[in-house]
Amino acid sequence: MLEKTYDAASVEPRIAKAWDEVDAFRAGAGAEPGAASFSIVIPPPNVTGSLHMGHALNNTLQDILVRFERMRGRDVLWQPGMDHAGIATQMVVERQLAERQEPSRRDMGREAFVERVWSWKAESGGMIGNQLKRLGASCDWSRERFTMDEGLTRAVLEVFVGLFKEGLIYKDKRLVNWDPKLLTAISDLEVEQVEIKGNLWHFRYPLEGGATWQAPVAFDEEGNPTEFETRDYITVATTRPETMLGDTAIAVNPEDPRYQGLIGKFAVLPLVGRRISIVGDDYADPTAGSGAVKITPAHDFNDFEVGKRHDLAMISVLDREAKVRLAENPEFLEGLAENAELSATIAAFEGCDRFDVRKRLVARMEELGLLDRIEPHTHMVPHGDRGGVPIEPLLTDQWYVDAKTLAGPAIDSVREGRTRFVPKNWDKTYYEWMENIQPWCISRQLWWGHRIPAWYGPDGALFVEKSEEEALAAAREAFGREVEVVDVEAALARWEAGDGEGPVALYRDEDVLDTWFSSALWPFSTLGWPDKTPELANYYPTSVLVTGFDIIFFWVARMMMMGNHYMTTEPFHTVYIHALVRDEKGQKMSKSKGNVIDPLALIDEYGADALRFTLAAMAAQGRDIKLATSRVAGYRNFVTKLWNAARFVEMNGGERPECFDPAAVRETVNRWIVTEVGRCGVEITDALEGFRFNEAAGAAYRFVWNTYCDWYLEFAKPIFSEGSEEAKAETRATAAWVLDETLKLLHPFMPFMTEELWAKTVEGTGKGREKLLTHTRWPVSAGGDVDAAAEINWVVDLISSIRSVRAEMNVPAGAKVPLVVTGAGAVTAQRLKTHEAQILRLARAESISLSDEAPRGSVQLVAGEATVCLPLAGIIDLGAEAARLAKEETKLDQEIARIDKKLGNEAFLAKAPEEIVASEQEKRAEFVERRERVLEARKRLADLSDA
Repeated sequence: MLEKTYDAASVEPRIAKAWDEVDAFRAGAGAEPGAASFSIVIPPPNVTGSLHMGHALNNTLQDILVRFERMRGRDVLWQPGMDHAGIATQMVVERQLAERQEPSRRDMGREAFVERVWSWKAESGGMIGNQLKRLGASCDWSRERFTMDEGLTRAVLEVFVGLFKEGLIYKDKRLVNWDPKLLTAISDLEVEQVEIKGNLWHFRYPLEGGATWQAPVAFDEEGNPTEFETRDYITVATTRPETMLGDTAIAVNPEDPRYQGLIGKFAVLPLVGRRISIVGDDYADPTAGSGAVKITPAHDFNDFEVGKRHDLAMISVLDREAKVRLAENPEFLEGLAENAELSATIAAFEGCDRFDVRKRLVARMEELGLLDRIEPHTHMVPHGDRGGVPIEPLLTDQWYVDAKTLAGPAIDSVREGRTRFVPKNWDKTYYEWMENIQPWCISRQLWWGHRIPAWYGPDGALFVEKSEEEALAAAREAFGREVEVVDVEAALARWEAGDGEGPVALYRDEDVLDTWFSSALWPFSTLGWPDKTPELANYYPTSVLVTGFDIIFFWVARMMMMGNHYMTTEPFHTVYIHALVRDEKGQKMSKSKGNVIDPLALIDEYGADALRFTLAAMAAQGRDIKLATSRVAGYRNFVTKLWNAARFVEMNGGERPECFDPAAVRETVNRWIVTEVGRCGVEITDALEGFRFNEAAGAAYRFVWNTYCDWYLEFAKPIFSEGSEEAKAETRATAAWVLDETLKLLHPFMPFMTEELWAKTVEGTGKGREKLLTHTRWPVSAGGDVDAAAEINWVVDLISSIRSVRAEMNVPAGAKVPLVVTGAGAVTAQRLKTHEAQILRLARAESISLSDEAPRGSVQLVAGEATVCLPLAGIIDLGAEAARLAKEETKLDQEIARIDKKLGNEAFLAKAPEEIVASEQEKRAEFVERRERVLEARKRLADLSDA
């Protein structure tokens, strides 16, 4: 006998253990002989990570697909694994060292530190794997991979060396996002924009040699200058005064009539004395600031591009800790004459922090009369998401991938339909990124990660090989003598002194690879590449990738590039892009807002099945999920509903005979439910094949809650108590069979409870189940009885309509109302007779009669060709009900008017967050819908009063 209540906290760990004991999710488990493969690679979570709501959604959707295809008999592999997360992991271990007052990373040295990270991973890393198991993720955990395990390291070396020798990996000096706290380059994904209330400083740069120009100072209504002022300077505006020390030009728009006469002339950089050119470039916006922009190519990404277009010098004035370095900076000093002003600038700012220099530089410009004005200016400032400080665009030597060349075939894959995005609108985003792609910076100044396999020798010699032994062999051949690898300092010292007759010194590049480099190989490296493994032949290309929109470029596109280049085919056929999980108000979850919802806490309180079903039910394509805890609580009620239905069937002797044939049932209600469960299966199948998870969940919910529990089991009650023995036996068997089919359909969404019921509902019968539910075949519709379905659905609609009218008209719950039916044809009359007992019981009706005319004082509703009349004149207080409905309509009108006023306010629309506006629009739609129901009820009441 099933327990009275379902206890997810005790059931879920037990079911997970049962799956684990039989290795239920190993690749190919439960597959039909010769079945086609279906494979998904998990987006590898960080080894430092813990389950958040984005993971919960992403992995729930993957698991639904995987369980669905496994039950369809496919040869399924869901490949799990984790990313080594270079920056995050290094930070975690360094923080641990500090907390324990142990030697720092620098003190212990690189080799010892890397060993310490591996120890940390063995002891504490990878917690998220167990959390994914709590969610029910049915990965092949025996095949779990790590982006720095031995096999994936081989793949990384193979690709890096191969691309280098093809000329597709190279070293270059370009601007990167530099984190001055972590002392490494970071990717765009690791940069977050923070709104800062700062200033816009307007500085006057003198024109060379005291030259003057006519600056417009007054304009007419059409923007034409009417007054001019003779000036010997040009005003530029900046939010980062400290970078002006590296200015090499001033840009003005060539179409801006104010400055056309200055293009090609020169200004003098204050505090420095450098002669800088005034160039015409479309980058300068005539409507922003003064219309003239200082250009610092070494400290701004846009300026860098301007610098390349105009062949400007690239002068970096900040070091890797974001401190000003001028004294021994040859690029800064080149072409400058020694003078008191320059010496004072160097003495004042050398070695100082960028923000300290900002304050003192502004003060110095004001002293010189070169500060035109200061304007308050709120703007977005990029910060490192882990370092937490403003990043600096920094000109450094880094390793790059020629992404433009690799992007070509990857673009063709989507354009020619070999890989498709769902929803399709993400195609546009993909093309925009890929067609304007920049070189991909793949080096990071860290110790934890795949160390770049490059060795340097004297006179610019470079050896890129898969191992130190191969690099030494290549170097011996190049130099014609013995070589050895030493540390950087020793190598540089020996090169400067000359190696003499001893071995030539080499040193290895100290940088590691960006973690996105190794994860770009994930679809094929996890399957054993570069070896030609059976798994690679069977499961590549993978079937579908499920991921978020924010990493289309960082991960999806790069997997496409690498897959096309090394496997000559796309890594996946379909990319499903899921939306964000936001809070119930539509705001993005963040710790600072205090609105983060912990999925593990929800699992503890409501169970994994309730959380999974909630996420699936809300996962509409292209629409963010507004998650409230109450929604999860609501779907826990759904879990309870099914559990109680199973108990009801069990208590009434429901048991499916071994040879039960659903096509052979004779009772109309049983033929109906067999038909409806088949229709539900078709609807869920179609929705899952189209990645419409919310529609699939909705179909399952409607069938279980409404069709099976609320209607079929209600219809079955009289049969169980009063029917013939034959009808009882058939209904018991049908109820049990439909429950089995329902468990199959729900299993991808709610795996724990359905697996529990699958086992428990045959306990005591002595039969047991041949297979776990997870390996049981997906239902296939046998067609069903269309006429029986139409008959029972007509009865359901009739009872539902009567209930709605009673609710609208506020009929007391205990009041029984006679039903008078006019215009009934033979089929309708027969249906009324056949199902009279059910209609009277479930519609709370007193009697059913046929008539040629509608009785006076009755509410009427249409049921096919017939009209069903409910005489209510003597049952409800017409006056009181009219007053109640009028009051409700007035209240709703006021609410709609209030929202309309707010939404019609341009100031509100301009300032309010998008999620607030959307919330108001949703409220309005709800009020309008309620008002329509009230108006319908008032119309019915008016008709009743007139009768």
